Amino acid sequence: MPKIVLIQCASKKYHRKARAEDLYVSDLFCSGLRYARSLNPDKIFILSAKHGVLPLDKEVEPYNITLNNMNIAAVREWAHAVAKELSEYADLQNDHFIVLAGMRYRKFLLQYLSSYEIPMAYLPIGKQLQFLKKGFKA
Repeated sequence: MPKIVLIQCASKKYHRKARAEDLYVSDLFCSGLRYARSLNPDKIFILSAKHGVLPLDKEVEPYNITLNNMNIAAVREWAHAVAKELSEYADLQNDHFIVLAGMRYRKFLLQYLSSYEIPMAYLPIGKQLQFLKKGFKA
């Protein structure tokens, strides 16, 4: 069963166009990406409030959009669009997803995934950083 990691985007970004993996510069995102790579997944994607599903190598401009400022109907619509886009890259029924994203980013998306885990489901940000950095040098 292919393993796919989904990482939430971050508000802290590089100041100009960059590959998605280099655009987000927050400690949480960078630690999450290192952790994701350590899992040796088949694929890693970023869940972007603006762009939906971002492959790590896709070039994007910085932006200032977050699901945290959207109403529930907009977040639900975003999740539906993300699931549709994700199905172009992965098999939502047969692949296993590891979700490194906050509640707002995963709440309505999980219903589209048959097999998933959320390693940091109930951890506050500080504890998430500790979890991600455990065994890694930041």
